[in-house]
Amino acid sequence: MKLALRLKDPRPLVIDGAMGTQLEEAGLHPGGQNNIETPDAVRSVHQRYVEAGADMLITNTLTLNRVYGEAHGLGGEWHAANVAGARLARAAAGPARYVLGDLSATGQMLEPYGDYTEAQFEAAYAEQARALAEGGVDGFIVETVYDLREALCALRGCRQAAPDLPVLVSMTFQTAERGGRTMMGNTAADCAKALSEAGADAVGSNCGELTPLQMADIVRSFRAHTTRPIMAQPNAGLPTLEGTRATFKMSPDEFAQGVAACRAAGATLLGGCCGTTPAHIHALAIALRAG
Repeated sequence: MKLALRLKDPRPLVIDGAMGTQLEEAGLHPGGQNNIETPDAVRSVHQRYVEAGADMLITNTLTLNRVYGEAHGLGGEWHAANVAGARLARAAAGPARYVLGDLSATGQMLEPYGDYTEAQFEAAYAEQARALAEGGVDGFIVETVYDLREALCALRGCRQAAPDLPVLVSMTFQTAERGGRTMMGNTAADCAKALSEAGADAVGSNCGELTPLQMADIVRSFRAHTTRPIMAQPNAGLPTLEGTRATFKMSPDEFAQGVAACRAAGATLLGGCCGTTPAHIHALAIALRAG
């Protein structure tokens, strides 16, 4: 079944969990360069999420856009790394699961706060989306975005590059209070309305400074302002600093219970972000299919 059609089905879909956490545990620096330098490691992470019960795999391409790469002095192999990332996820997913091409924030600011125009952001996202489409993704996920304007640029870029592929957009919130707020001050209601009006096929939230139960409050705010499918991909609880490294210690069962609350609030696309592992996704898959 095509992804666009499956998204209209109210039955929940399980999205995978963190990629960076797993690559770090394998002794690697997380990032899209692993798609070319250590593809077996990336493929192994995808495969473990398949075995855990994920219905959707997200490509290891989070920051592989031109704006981010140039600002951080990275090499220019964005096209090859995006294509490779899509193909690695596609091979692990097989015909029974969906692959979402991952696009995220550029790390830069739009005018007047920064030096970039919306046209420049849109072009960078379109370039990345074309590479992901070439690699065989079923749709796109724009995630971990703090600025609604940037999210809309990414959505337009994906539409420009591959108008027939669904685009899911997930915002990151600092708080669930007062209707939710991103770092740029966007509310959950504003995000739900603007993204829906712009044609996003699904909207939601991931990462941020929220527990899974707090993310359920964001889901309720989204549900009140859109009829689109809603995503929820919380972290494995709040981070704890151990030296310079943030660790997440929420157990798989507690995580699954929290995400089940997001499901009860109206989300149908459910997975994990920072700190989540195949064990967390397995617990979530069991909880959702039992309920």
